Amino acid sequence: MNALFFTEEHQLFRKSLQDFLKKEVVPHIEGWEKSGTVDRFIWKKMGDMGYFGLATPEEYGGLGLDLFYTVIFLEEMQKINSCGFAANMWAHAYLAMTHLTKEGNHEQKEKYLTPSAHGDKIGCLCITEPFGGSDVSGMRTTAVKVGDTYVLNGSKTFITNGVYSDYLVVAAKTAPELGNKGISIFVIDRDTPGISATKLDKLGWRASDTAEIAFDNVTIPTSQLMGEENQGFPYIMQHFSLERLIMGVNAHARSEYALEYTLNYMNERTAFGQSISKFQALRHSFVQLASEVEMCKTFNYTTAKRLNDGEYVVKEATMSKLISTKVADEVMYECLQFLGGYGYMEEYPLARLLRDSRLGPIGGGTSEILREILAKIIIDKKEYKPAT
Repeated sequence: MNALFFTEEHQLFRKSLQDFLKKEVVPHIEGWEKSGTVDRFIWKKMGDMGYFGLATPEEYGGLGLDLFYTVIFLEEMQKINSCGFAANMWAHAYLAMTHLTKEGNHEQKEKYLTPSAHGDKIGCLCITEPFGGSDVSGMRTTAVKVGDTYVLNGSKTFITNGVYSDYLVVAAKTAPELGNKGISIFVIDRDTPGISATKLDKLGWRASDTAEIAFDNVTIPTSQLMGEENQGFPYIMQHFSLERLIMGVNAHARSEYALEYTLNYMNERTAFGQSISKFQALRHSFVQLASEVEMCKTFNYTTAKRLNDGEYVVKEATMSKLISTKVADEVMYECLQFLGGYGYMEEYPLARLLRDSRLGPIGGGTSEILREILAKIIIDKKEYKPAT
């Protein structure tokens, strides 16, 4: 299957990334998990290696590579047992930077996108609110135009990189009376007066700084508007396909990591004179999980290929996240069981994997919301179209 999607250049990139992560990242993971802060130096090293600019145009410091370099980037970061570290990296590169790439003007890209690709600036995307998660159209944050400025008021929550980022890509209602047709997108410097962030204490993703952010009469120039006023909702919807596919790829990758670790353990662990991988009940459960993960991975690769080719894959990306994250949760639960008492110990990876993986069916759109979106597409024949 790899030959269908990955070239020799892709594989060389994968090996280089594996070596980098092993040398530069893995030695620091435990410290970052305990502190809840990823040290700034690694952002610069990641940027210097080009990892943040894989999909960024060369004009703005990126490499302009195909989507399968991103797939590799995502997969390998899921295999170092810190979904929090991985989330910091991909939320910067594929949430904040995606909006800059697609909606930012030349000046905004030079100010924010180029240093983001180089690891000199960190971004976050602010959409979810305390009173409305998956219901984007129900957001309450407003941006009122006053002369040649906008004044922002409101709050966002569950924002990855919400504490330590240098800039924020923020969705707010510029015409509340228009509902989802009155949302706009802004890029805002962190040190703008009136912005405050409160770090949230989470079950998993401990290395990631997740925050609730408040905007109290934050005044920004109209030049900080990204794209067209009141076109924010279709921008957001269009990029959700990439975000959902990212979470689907993350899910199959961490499932593979968990299965590989568990199989090594099962081959070495003995009971009643033989390795536990020889017991039929465990063998059959294991291969059932492995089969489901392989199905998810194949579907995710195919969807990535279609997205890379310019197709609008909102249905397929939604399916990717819905099923892959569900399977990943099942894999973590069962793999922890395969390890018995050791699976419950923090020195083994399954305890953290179980906590980290649990966010999969919640973040980026809950499974319940995704099922309703799919019901509208499949049953009601609703058609979603890209932003013009």
